[in-house]
Amino acid sequence: MSSHDTIFALSSGPPPAAIAVIRISGPNARFGLETLIRRLPAPRRASLAKLFDPTTGAVLDEGLALWFPGPRSETGEDMVELHLHGGRAVIAATLAALGRIDGLRPAGPGEFTRRALENGRMDLTAVEGLADLIFAETEVQRRQAMRQLQGALGERVEDWRKRLIDSMAMVEARIDFSDEADVPEDLLGPALATAQALREEILGALADDHRGERLRDGLTIAIAGPPNAGKSSLLNRIARREAAIVSPYPGTTRDVIEVHLDLDGYPATLLDTAGIREPEHPVEQEGVRRALARAQAADLVLWVVDASLEDEAAQPPADRGGSTVWMVRNKLDLLRAGSKPGADLDPSGRRAFAISAQTGAGLDTLVAALAEHAAQVFVLGEPSIVTRARHRGALNETVEALGRAIEEGSRGKEDLVAEELRLAARRLGRITGRVDVEDILDVIFRDFCIGK
Repeated sequence: MSSHDTIFALSSGPPPAAIAVIRISGPNARFGLETLIRRLPAPRRASLAKLFDPTTGAVLDEGLALWFPGPRSETGEDMVELHLHGGRAVIAATLAALGRIDGLRPAGPGEFTRRALENGRMDLTAVEGLADLIFAETEVQRRQAMRQLQGALGERVEDWRKRLIDSMAMVEARIDFSDEADVPEDLLGPALATAQALREEILGALADDHRGERLRDGLTIAIAGPPNAGKSSLLNRIARREAAIVSPYPGTTRDVIEVHLDLDGYPATLLDTAGIREPEHPVEQEGVRRALARAQAADLVLWVVDASLEDEAAQPPADRGGSTVWMVRNKLDLLRAGSKPGADLDPSGRRAFAISAQTGAGLDTLVAALAEHAAQVFVLGEPSIVTRARHRGALNETVEALGRAIEEGSRGKEDLVAEELRLAARRLGRITGRVDVEDILDVIFRDFCIGK
């Protein structure tokens, strides 16, 4: 594939649909449009047009054609949008017709967005924000993705980078023109002061408890406990569908079942795990091992017990990693009359809930508590601008380089200061895609859909 090719693809959802959007981008986009509709509409104005098969001359459809001459287009090059009827036959016929036009080929995943990046219409953080927006499942994830798409991190990084380059220029001027009368002697001091201020700002951005990355992935909530406590029934109740098999026989759940939730706009993954006991069957042993591992790695564990059993075996194991544990006393419907659902604290100080997964009693209180917990996890202080491990790694490397520059500056080693500032600026440039990012572009774009 070449960036000089002209590409086309369906850019709307799968058919059938009310409207289908087909995009063309590249140097032959105008030729492709004129071949299909036999004229060139006014730039950036929707024009009603008939589409003709370039081989037979038959009318394929009638819709809207839009012509965007580069560089004032989404991809930064000549671009066309065709808004057609969204039937499968119309889309297939139009794509086939485009494929028969010389110089046009189908686009690969993310190729339109990659061209926007290469032509300076977006930086790499905006590209990642667009990817997050496409895959956002909750309102809070959507807002975070929009902040990235609109430059929350990219603009901040470019400001840091420009200030670093100015500092680097001062140090290099001092090195290269130290014998010139009009070059001030003390250029190292202001440069180091800027480096120190930048280091503190970046450290402040990193001190966010990884909220950005956690918001992308969602809160992990594991349902664990002894067999036959009603864990799968609880999962189905919260998910509002039959996601897990429910059976009165111990050991029914042998693998971890995952369900994605929207807790008042906050993303969460709910895990149903195997009952914790000493199994004899090798398959169930593996299920219990996985259950314990996932529970220890979860942000929150709902330890579900049968409300009629208060024996020692029903208590959560002591080694549970760093997870918060809530006690959930299930099967309230089997107890004597007068047992009421609700929330409280158990003797050990853990939050405790009394529910019935069978009747739904107490479920509203538990789900509301989960949403409140998610809000506390994700909304502490200002929204995070660091949303990926890639960002955090590059910023940490920048902080380290700035630290070394400050240390070398205290020894008066101007040449080493300049080199460390150059390394710091390079690390920042990798975040926005300004320098040396070819090795990560394929990883970023491989998850994009065709047509974006």
